[in-house]
Amino acid sequence: MSLKAILFDFNGVIINDEPIHQQLIEQILLEENLVLKRGEYQQVCLGRSDRSGLRDLLISRGRVVSEVYLTQLLNRKAQGYALELEKIEKLPLYPGLEDVIFQMRSRHLKLGLVSDAIRQEVDIVVNRANLAEYFQVVVAGDDIKTTKPEPDGYLLAVERLNQEYPDLNLQPHECLAIEDTPAGIAAAKRLQMQVVGVANTYPFHMLQRCCNWTVDYLHDLELERIQEVYSQKELQPTVVE
Repeated sequence: MSLKAILFDFNGVIINDEPIHQQLIEQILLEENLVLKRGEYQQVCLGRSDRSGLRDLLISRGRVVSEVYLTQLLNRKAQGYALELEKIEKLPLYPGLEDVIFQMRSRHLKLGLVSDAIRQEVDIVVNRANLAEYFQVVVAGDDIKTTKPEPDGYLLAVERLNQEYPDLNLQPHECLAIEDTPAGIAAAKRLQMQVVGVANTYPFHMLQRCCNWTVDYLHDLELERIQEVYSQKELQPTVVE
């Protein structure tokens, strides 16, 4: 077996924008005459899609939440996200991202993004940071009906890479996922992908329990060692219990 593709999560792996999302969720609730309680964002929204988190926040306050209403709120949030990023001279991308991407491309690995964020938000960052040329596929929350820990986003990324490169014959177990949350890790694991956990959002020890590799920072990723593990798996016999 060989490593053929690396699939990145977006928020918490590519860009450190959680404070912006919290601020915008709080603002949306205020506009709806609601208040975000202290610590509630971390409990309800952290590591989840905006759609899921915002829905639960509204339902817990007795609001009737239709998909149309929820989509309107999320579109408002996306507009606010764009305005907030315009105020920032330099995007808060995580250190080491460019170097890691360079290493992966030099090894001819295919790259993809798999995010529960809506495409408007992903595209703003990808285009402004000039990342579009590096990621052959981008799967956003708009593209799938379910969110992590469901594996649909990762499965769609594999399908799209095979469409982009018909000779690749990519299988999920030939992919490496880079994640920062338990939900994202679980989604990749359900497709038998190996996972690198980056301790940007959750503590190292928490991710270490459920990841194949865990790093404090993206630039700590030892790609050569990971590739060796993938290649060695070809030599290991299948054990039937």
